[in-house]
Amino acid sequence: MIRIGIDTGGTFTDVVAIDDQTGRAVAGKVPSTPADPSEGFIAAVRKALTLLDAAPEDIAVVSHGTTVATNQLLQGKVDRLGFITTAGFEHLLEIARQSVPDGYGNSYFWVKPPRIVPADLVRGVGGRLDADGQEVRAFSTADAKEAARHLKAAGVRSIGVSFLHSYANAEHEQAMRDVLEAEFPEAAVSISSDVLPEYREYERSMTTLVDAAVKPTVSGYVGRIRARLDALNPVPNPLPDNARSIPFYVMKSNGGVLSAEEVIRQPVTTVLSGPAAGALGAALISAHAGFDRILTLDGGGTSTDVAVVLHGEPAVTTEGGVGGYPSKIPMIDVVTVGAGGGSIAWLSPEGTLKVGPRSAGADPGPVCYGRGGTEVTVTDAHLVLGRIPAGLLGGEVPLDREAARAGLAGLGGKLGMTEEAVAAGILEISAWNQANALRQVTVKRGLDVRDFQLTAFGGSGALLACRLVDILGVRGVLVPPDPGNVSAFGLLTVDVRNDYVQTHVRRHDRIDVERVRTLFGDLQASAAQALHAEGFEEPEQVFKRSADLRYFGQAYEVRVPVPDGDFAAESVVAAFHAAHEGMYGYSFRDDDRQVVEWVNLRVTGIGPIRRPDISEVPARTDGSPEPAGVRQVWFDDAPVAAAIHHRRTLRHGDRVEGPAVIEEYGSTVPVHPGFVCDVDRWGNLLLTQEDRAC
Repeated sequence: MIRIGIDTGGTFTDVVAIDDQTGRAVAGKVPSTPADPSEGFIAAVRKALTLLDAAPEDIAVVSHGTTVATNQLLQGKVDRLGFITTAGFEHLLEIARQSVPDGYGNSYFWVKPPRIVPADLVRGVGGRLDADGQEVRAFSTADAKEAARHLKAAGVRSIGVSFLHSYANAEHEQAMRDVLEAEFPEAAVSISSDVLPEYREYERSMTTLVDAAVKPTVSGYVGRIRARLDALNPVPNPLPDNARSIPFYVMKSNGGVLSAEEVIRQPVTTVLSGPAAGALGAALISAHAGFDRILTLDGGGTSTDVAVVLHGEPAVTTEGGVGGYPSKIPMIDVVTVGAGGGSIAWLSPEGTLKVGPRSAGADPGPVCYGRGGTEVTVTDAHLVLGRIPAGLLGGEVPLDREAARAGLAGLGGKLGMTEEAVAAGILEISAWNQANALRQVTVKRGLDVRDFQLTAFGGSGALLACRLVDILGVRGVLVPPDPGNVSAFGLLTVDVRNDYVQTHVRRHDRIDVERVRTLFGDLQASAAQALHAEGFEEPEQVFKRSADLRYFGQAYEVRVPVPDGDFAAESVVAAFHAAHEGMYGYSFRDDDRQVVEWVNLRVTGIGPIRRPDISEVPARTDGSPEPAGVRQVWFDDAPVAAAIHHRRTLRHGDRVEGPAVIEEYGSTVPVHPGFVCDVDRWGNLLLTQEDRAC
């Protein structure tokens, strides 16, 4: 049976497929289809079947990383969204939070972005709960019906419902949903007690509204893929006992996968679907290579995504967001910058050279694609400097070097620079953009970037790797085999994963441990039920407990693990003191005046899957690797003769000294002068500066 992983990017759709019976793995790419990404998806499935000489009935599962929800939010395409909240709190979205984003200094210079829901589409409904979920005022069915009718008349497509303290008692929100189903059944509805039963009304409301906003888009997209998969492998409806529909999973932001049917009900969980898969794939590959502190850099055609991996686990946050919309769901802590191969070089009004965040994408693409693109990109700069070959994907995508040079000449004429100087400037700016993103996930979080190995992947991930070593001082760079397909590979390494949370704010000196254990049991029962629905029986199910704690009076919490069974509350508090000290440099462990407060209880339910094996490559037995040729490549201020190697000819133990270029189907690795590239037993390329090489 064949497992297929598909990652849809802005320029290419990547696919990796593994035959579980033979262990054979294949990788490939097809052009993305922005108008309807499901077309590129099914083309990738067909390519995988062709490469393995297989048929649709051989498919065991298809896992997918998608940017559909991400792109909708990044582009601000949130239209006809309604908001229903507790009467008297209709201006919750305007009030938001008092914090001002970094870089503005103070609120005088900062203008709040447009709210996600216009004021005329916000309705208040009578009824009130207290912080413990006790009813203070009864739910007003009359208000609820009036709100539903108003939003229906206004042409709303989606509705988010967030009542005060619904995390403690969901009855009022459930009653509101019943009214909406009766009065406005065609609307997509999200209620906060389903999406995020956690306190902090602004973040809870925003997360619920984001879920509602992307529901029609994600539902339509997943539905089209489901239809195309069923057409690929037609089965009777209803299914007889001997027929099956191809299992289809979608990557979640938290590093797990979920069946497509469940994703339609929880679309907010996919807002960082694509970047999460790359971080997980890179984590597994790097762990095999012996690295436990790595930075992942996923360079694509449109953007670059970076993350931190410690001891095989990517960092996870609940303080993330996309496109200026905060989303408090658990997600892998990824920072994205507009610094991909298709990023456009342009001049500011002051005449300064800039790169990104706009991208030429897949259509028309860079100038050198010859598809009508007129704006110079990072790919054009690499081509003119000789750092990439004259054709991508093994020649499937031919590149026009003279067209790229002409585009650079036009830009250079405005700057008084040669084509090569402009190209070098474009690459330098792009490298610093990537370096700044890496600093955001390290230096800004108290980590020393020099302690990390960089794992670079994606179609453009390794092109600036040596320059990033110079800028950041990282230990070296690992470039895995088939780097352009690591995100698709990552989709085959992840488990089914569901997160459940319950707010329970209590001072530690007043905590009812039995009540906490009961709440953990309820959360675990919900997780077990979801895993059972996904096909995992009780012996297979794995659960991880954690709790968010803080010192009384603090605004933010620290998450610590909670042991299974009848745990001791004191042991959890001791872990909190240690974690707080490790994160902030101090704790109040021995200060009786400082009280610890419990805030949120969390359970993650995990359905483990079989991870693909990583094969070793044969060792070199006959001298040193022979280059396939030599070409002139610009690395500094002048061209130098660089050896060109085909990666498929390299063996374990080989060493390539710069200047050189290593080419393969989906990516290219320039080895700068002063750097060496060693091949390890797994076929990874390890780039280091000569004075650090062993």
